[in-house]
Amino acid sequence: MGKITVIGIGPGSLEDMTPRARKAIEAADVVAGYNTYIRLVESLLADKKVIGTAMMQEIDRCRMAVEEAAGGADTVVVSSGDAGVYGMAGLVLELLLKRDKAERPEFGGIIAGVSAVNAAASVLGAPLMHDFAVISLSDLLTPWELICKRAEMAAAGDFVVALYNPKSRKRVQNIEEIREIMLRHKRPDTPVGIVTAASREGQKKIISTLADFTKEEINMFSLVIIGNSKTYVKEGYMITPRGYENKEQGL
Repeated sequence: MGKITVIGIGPGSLEDMTPRARKAIEAADVVAGYNTYIRLVESLLADKKVIGTAMMQEIDRCRMAVEEAAGGADTVVVSSGDAGVYGMAGLVLELLLKRDKAERPEFGGIIAGVSAVNAAASVLGAPLMHDFAVISLSDLLTPWELICKRAEMAAAGDFVVALYNPKSRKRVQNIEEIREIMLRHKRPDTPVGIVTAASREGQKKIISTLADFTKEEINMFSLVIIGNSKTYVKEGYMITPRGYENKEQGL
């Protein structure tokens, strides 16, 4: 039996990959991942066997990776950002634990990576300094009604809200519905940050407002962060105070 490990490769740049993740990829016999993510680590692949599949083929990809490990190959499954945040960690574990113990390859664990929400927040300034919620607007695996309910609850609780998968060519109206939900509980001038291709070539940053942010260019490579009632913008930085001003005047 070989070993299977799930790796978060970070938001895109090799400089943002942890040394532990890089070491695991370099030591592997087989690397599996979504084709776009495989290209991000192409320089580390050398003569390794690569299992690259397209979007919507996650189950097949992870199943093939588990089989490679069961056959004796040390295998890694890569996800962008952190593998445990909308990544492949859960699916690999589910497939692995369904096998009889005698037929189960060794589990090398999950190697954490810098998530997209952290990378985007660092570009914007400090928008996540207080409690926040992360919501994906993709309704391929989650009913849209449930996504809307979660958005409503997060907005009512005055959370900073980070939106993954905010808009695609087919899903153009979903983000407009979320905006309307947020406006029931947040001021129209609430700061909203949009970061596209965080930590990758072509990175873009826009700071807008809840009233106007959907007028900006947003796509599947974007991450949207909607502030809470205390979030403000100063000199191009989006800041959510932690509350230190309550301890020391003048902050």
